[in-house]
Amino acid sequence: MRDSTSSSNEAVEVVRCRFAIIGSGIAGLWTALHLAPSGPVAVITKSKLRESNTQYAQGGIAVALPHTDSPLLHKQDTLEAGAGLCDEPAVDILTREGPEVVRELIGRGAQFDRQNGRLHYTREAAHRTRRILHSHGDATGAEVQRVASDSAVELPQIQIYEETAAAELLIVEGECVGVEAVTTPEGQRRRFVADHTLVATGGGGWLYKYSTNPPVATADGVGLAFRAGAALQDLEFVQFHPTALADAGYPKYLISEAVRGEGALLLNSQGEAFMQQYHRLKELAPRDVVARAVFTEMAADNNHQVYLDFSPLGETVMHERFPGIIAELHRRGFHPENGPVPITPAAHYMMGGIATDLHGHTGIPRLFACGECTSCGLHGANRLASNSILDGLVFGKRCAQAMAAVPPLSSQRQQQAANLPTAPLAAGPVELKQQIPELMWKQVGIIRHGDGLRQACEVLAQWQQQIQGRLNPTIPELEAANMCQTAWLIATAANHRQESRGAHWREDFPQSSEQWRKHILLKKSAPDRIGISQQPIKTSAIGGG
Repeated sequence: MRDSTSSSNEAVEVVRCRFAIIGSGIAGLWTALHLAPSGPVAVITKSKLRESNTQYAQGGIAVALPHTDSPLLHKQDTLEAGAGLCDEPAVDILTREGPEVVRELIGRGAQFDRQNGRLHYTREAAHRTRRILHSHGDATGAEVQRVASDSAVELPQIQIYEETAAAELLIVEGECVGVEAVTTPEGQRRRFVADHTLVATGGGGWLYKYSTNPPVATADGVGLAFRAGAALQDLEFVQFHPTALADAGYPKYLISEAVRGEGALLLNSQGEAFMQQYHRLKELAPRDVVARAVFTEMAADNNHQVYLDFSPLGETVMHERFPGIIAELHRRGFHPENGPVPITPAAHYMMGGIATDLHGHTGIPRLFACGECTSCGLHGANRLASNSILDGLVFGKRCAQAMAAVPPLSSQRQQQAANLPTAPLAAGPVELKQQIPELMWKQVGIIRHGDGLRQACEVLAQWQQQIQGRLNPTIPELEAANMCQTAWLIATAANHRQESRGAHWREDFPQSSEQWRKHILLKKSAPDRIGISQQPIKTSAIGGG
């Protein structure tokens, strides 16, 4: 795929490909697998191939495959969890097309747990029935990542570029012609000239002091897209997982929602179950409700943790259903067989992101996006548990279909892209990577207030001034710039939405309001200014694909 012609930029290695994909989680790799028959694919990942949020997903894949379930029921649960902000056409697509792509995943070799020879399904919070597929008990993400990674490596049309960080999207006369990247640890430039570019960089959990995400989750895709001029949607909605292990480890070790699905109870410091005070579904309430309840109980006791009691499961279910979790808890010195385990909420998933349509178009010609870094209206104000991997599968395939249908760049445009002058890249002071999470956790976290949000906006705007262009930035400097820009955007959106809805909870506006049942869109209007607009949600279901 390397360009055989020399570039006018001697310091830049130019790679010519049909498709450039930024990110190697399930959204990126599933798209790559479906694009491979249409031409050369470059998968660009700033770490190793398997280092992504997908790899660490424990819970499973929600899909309406059991005979007791249906896409309609799955859709209803998704809409309810989304707190009135889901776009119904997007939910329609996820739940109707989900069974087919999961069957395809199984056909590619995914091994899901079975009982008496049949696929075994579990239940998680806010699901009315058992529809969660799982692998090796609690290692579903690792199994999905294994299948996607192994499949991609085997295809000669797909070339993997590890330790290569996307730094800027290349825009020529309003259309995306590829991506400028920096390799690690060499720090050299590598330019991917592509007919179509896909942003599938995952989330931004490391914007917060406590997160379940791996260190690569620094909101790079949102930063890239914002600087390129793409619109961003619903960034104020950040999901905090209620049950991360409250120990000194980073990232915080996630204890799957499926543990509560099997009967585990949340206890306060007095050993009392408390979820019945917050929601009729108790431990199986939507994630935003449980996270706020845990946070509130911690504050009431002036404590940094509450507790998860595994004892209702019994030791047999503990070890058979959650072998990975139990083994990891033992390794860290916790023994759920003998007593409750300390837990705390932690940033887990971004519902908002790059605004796209239902085939991944971003509004910038030849630039597509899918997965956690996007928002097509699917997850609304609060993602339903175990819908994330299905999101990557369903919309990754749809992105591939749309990308393959668009003609290649002209030879003239390819040459223009290859010969673009080497420009400085956005880089921030590395110390921002420690300062931003502290500020975000305190002022833009689980429970928010206008005073804190405005303060966060002011501080982040000041930190924005420290972002400068550098010809040879380090990867941490690139990450610092993306984190600062995305944090500023999240705080701005959260300050703008004057209500409480789903994962966005404001003490000064504790009620939901019909007038705010709209998406908030942000777009760059000047180097340090944001244009803010609103868009009604889509409520009409669609037919066909």
